Amino acid sequence: MAEEKNENVVIFPFMAQGHITPFLALAKLIERRKGYTVTFVSTPLNITNIRPTLPLDTTIRLAELPFCSTDHGLPPNTENTLGLSYLLISHFVIAAEALRSPFKQLLVDITENSGRKPVCVITDMFLAWTVEVANDLGIYHSTFIAGGGYGMAIYFSVVMNMPKYKTGDEEFSLPDFPEAPKIQWSQLTEDRKFTDWTDPWSQYQCQQLSLCMRSHSILLNNIAELENSGLEYFRRKTGGRHIWPIGPTCSSSKAPPISHYCLEWLDIHPPASVLYISFGSQFTISASQIMELAMGLEASGKSFIWVIRPPIEFGINEEFRPEWLPEGFEDQMRENKQGLLVRNWAPQLEILSHSSTGTFLSHCGWNSIIESLTRGIPIIAWPLAGEQFFNSNMLEKEVGVCIEVVRGINSDIIGYNHIAEVISNVMGDTEKGENMRRKTRKVKKMMNDALKESEGFKGSSVKAMNEFLNSATAMTDIAYHSTNGYTQKSQ
Repeated sequence: MAEEKNENVVIFPFMAQGHITPFLALAKLIERRKGYTVTFVSTPLNITNIRPTLPLDTTIRLAELPFCSTDHGLPPNTENTLGLSYLLISHFVIAAEALRSPFKQLLVDITENSGRKPVCVITDMFLAWTVEVANDLGIYHSTFIAGGGYGMAIYFSVVMNMPKYKTGDEEFSLPDFPEAPKIQWSQLTEDRKFTDWTDPWSQYQCQQLSLCMRSHSILLNNIAELENSGLEYFRRKTGGRHIWPIGPTCSSSKAPPISHYCLEWLDIHPPASVLYISFGSQFTISASQIMELAMGLEASGKSFIWVIRPPIEFGINEEFRPEWLPEGFEDQMRENKQGLLVRNWAPQLEILSHSSTGTFLSHCGWNSIIESLTRGIPIIAWPLAGEQFFNSNMLEKEVGVCIEVVRGINSDIIGYNHIAEVISNVMGDTEKGENMRRKTRKVKKMMNDALKESEGFKGSSVKAMNEFLNSATAMTDIAYHSTNGYTQKSQ
């Protein structure tokens, strides 16, 4: 029986919601292209959560890899970073390499069952050991860095150059990224400020990021028009390998509508009048910062929805305590309809898509950034970890769609009046606010155009995706085995 030859793309994200979401969006982009099937890989509990989010007619195949968290000193049934402390997250990242053997067996099984190797494997930067697995099996490998080019370039450079810096320097330059501004010490997370880089987590980061550079190509979740310096950094560091900006990939706005009381609350407010506040699925701020933010919100007089969690000093799964807020704050905000506090989770995409939402106070994780900018919502930045500090810097200094209000979890409290002033400046009828809104509308169009495909027109990210798939297919056709596994004859 004749069977259509579909090239199989295997996609394997790190097991964290902020990574799974863009990888799943990438899987759906590839699924829509004729001639390709997708195998999406994760551990059983993650697959269980992913399955209901896919449409009934999806062709994406879900593949489970066994993982026993207690074998690695992690809490039972830990297959995702949700609810883990920062220390346990780093432990979890390292433990994920236990998936090496079952992942390799999965690729062998796919090849034997289909009679053809996958056209490529696309995996996460925190799973860069998969480069070695793919090379061993003669399969094309691409790393999907689900962040922006600029922020992730600085992140890579800081990690790979950090041992050369001395604790306490106010700022320093990046020797392999001269285009970047000097990095301020306050833009580093606490683990990077005080490590001597001999601990297991620091060593593992360096190892994995170095392996990323041996991937046959790198995909970035951004657009070529927005941040070229980051793309050039990765081209230099990989020796001229293909770097394809194929974003923005994020949750689809075409998902079925959901009902949530905060959306009904938004319905009663004027257009662009509400500030949305969320620090992502993984982060929170300190108790003193929560107090200052609450006072700043009240003083600003602006309407807001705040996704609130216990402060960093407490367990993220603890019940929220009234004493973490000014006395009577929540009741007063609810009664006068100025503010709505939502515990732990809110439908972010729907909130950002609502006409009443005017500004996003965000930790500047890349998923949140693109969900905001693709909907024309300017950002007030409160970066907390990782590359978020550098995302904030780029969006403020280079693009003009953001302003940083506070930096970090342990930053000095600069006063609720400053928070109120920034909110009023961005959301009010001010020159600064209008400039940010105008530039955000421009970026929204730029991002949407990058993904457009119509008769006679293909956006830059559409072209990049096509070039990537064509290149992977061509390289698979001419790939050969050597003593080092899969080899590229040329770039």
